[in-house]
Amino acid sequence: MNDYRDPSLPVERRAEDLLSRMTVAEKAALMFHPSTTPGDGGLLAAAELYVGNIGITHFNVLAGEDSLSVAEWHNTLQEIAEGTRLAIPVTLSTDPRHGFRSNPFTGQALGSLSRWPETTGIAATGELTTVRSYADTMRQELLAMGIRVFLGPMADIFSEPRWSRGSGTFGENPERVSELTAAFIEALRGGPHLGPQSVAAVVKHFPGAGPQLKGDDAHDPRYPEQVYPGGMQDLHLAPFRRAFAAGASQVMTYYGKPMGTSWEEVGFAFNAPVVQNILRKELGFDGVVLTDWNLLEAEQIGGLSFGPNGWGLEHLDPKERAAIAIDVGVDQFGGDRNPALIEELIDSGRITEERIDQSVLRLLREKFRLGAFEHRRVDLERTLEVCGSPVFVERGVVAQKDSLVLLTADEALLPIRHGSRVYLDGLSAQNVGNELIVVDNDVDAEAIVVRLDAPFEPGRGSLGDFFHGGTLEFSQETVERIDAYAKKAPVYLAVYLERPAVLTQFIGVASAIIGEFGCSDEVLLDALTGRTAFRGSLPFDLPSSMADIEASREDVPFDMAVPLFRAGFGLKLNAGLTPTSLS
Repeated sequence: MNDYRDPSLPVERRAEDLLSRMTVAEKAALMFHPSTTPGDGGLLAAAELYVGNIGITHFNVLAGEDSLSVAEWHNTLQEIAEGTRLAIPVTLSTDPRHGFRSNPFTGQALGSLSRWPETTGIAATGELTTVRSYADTMRQELLAMGIRVFLGPMADIFSEPRWSRGSGTFGENPERVSELTAAFIEALRGGPHLGPQSVAAVVKHFPGAGPQLKGDDAHDPRYPEQVYPGGMQDLHLAPFRRAFAAGASQVMTYYGKPMGTSWEEVGFAFNAPVVQNILRKELGFDGVVLTDWNLLEAEQIGGLSFGPNGWGLEHLDPKERAAIAIDVGVDQFGGDRNPALIEELIDSGRITEERIDQSVLRLLREKFRLGAFEHRRVDLERTLEVCGSPVFVERGVVAQKDSLVLLTADEALLPIRHGSRVYLDGLSAQNVGNELIVVDNDVDAEAIVVRLDAPFEPGRGSLGDFFHGGTLEFSQETVERIDAYAKKAPVYLAVYLERPAVLTQFIGVASAIIGEFGCSDEVLLDALTGRTAFRGSLPFDLPSSMADIEASREDVPFDMAVPLFRAGFGLKLNAGLTPTSLS
């Protein structure tokens, strides 16, 4: 038996043995981490090409009809990998899968799993036990599908309210973000060290992606700038320091290029002061550094052409961009799938094989620590048993309930009286229990329940409307609609706070305003009818106006002069009782 196949030997010896047997082409293939989609026909042919012929063994799994289809695809990829010369197993990763919203670029919800609020909603519960429960549930459900790496958590500080990716963070408070990030990583690992029952975290987006210029995200080629008008670079590093102290073994750099700082004005994956000096030297990080997606070449995602996203180095060819990233300390390229670039760099002498060996060793160590060579298949019966199991579903429902933030309430009108005639706007009548009578027009209603999404400017992004940017004020049409409802019956307004919406125009109009971060209609209605309590607290400030937002600095948390509600605010309402003003 070759040493690398012997599970009784130390990880380092196994990794070095396997490295010594690998060709340059096999090493280069290990440094790419593209996407894969379950299916047959062309999708299966692509898997056979990239796994069987090219030898790529890291993939981010997209889509999938359900948990079982993802698990079956995992087993299919492993079968292909077993037929290669060294039989290096495939490592599957995923973006978030447990929410209510989907975005092909940042996470696709899978209905067969337990459903949880967005990460800001986990923070809104105010409990470390919730984030640990969330990560532990995710660990077990992902393992049951064969997924060993989670592309998260986001350790970014939500300091710019307009940022389209803020809902994936733990909020605006740097200390709280740090604390929750560390707790998540530890629970996802499932023990003190990575092992066969672990899912490895890829903490992101180094060095903190929150300070996007005007909140426009750097996925878009028109908005590459990351800015620090308050000089808060070190503050945004704080959650990463905690993540590494908690044992994070992988980290992802972001697309953005810093402007007006002492750092180079190039994307972070190419940025020597950031990756080489801060990450590798100052912080002493010796784990895997993965780039965000498609820095080298373009690819079709969600029906759109995506990439190349090498901001500041657009004038260079893919090969030279790859060389610069490797020079500064990158180990693996997310989204890209062309190992020939690395082979050509080695053949030309631009990059040495010894440098590539450093990255390959880091990647191999991770596979061995996770037990990937000994645990190549998942049991499909266990997939069905674990994914979406009643205990995990209930955990998610509890988190949804605990994340609801009651912002305003007319004590005489909350909870909604049982037997009331209710008109619904944005909710399904199928989700209403026996406590309420649904009517089909607002004239007959004794209560009107409305669900709205936080506003955004349609068409602002080049990637369709997958990234919501721009204004956080509701349109005049929406304001007038709520005003008209309020003239007919008490309005109970729930707003999905993907970003911190301006709610000023609804104060005094709606009888109750609720901030939510992803929940079912049933959970919302249970809270409004007094069946469950309101316990949540805001994970960020809510602005009083767009002017207040525009006057604040992108990198400075809590920089709005006159917020409508402060982070930590939330009226507490026990089941069946009237609210008390606790913040």
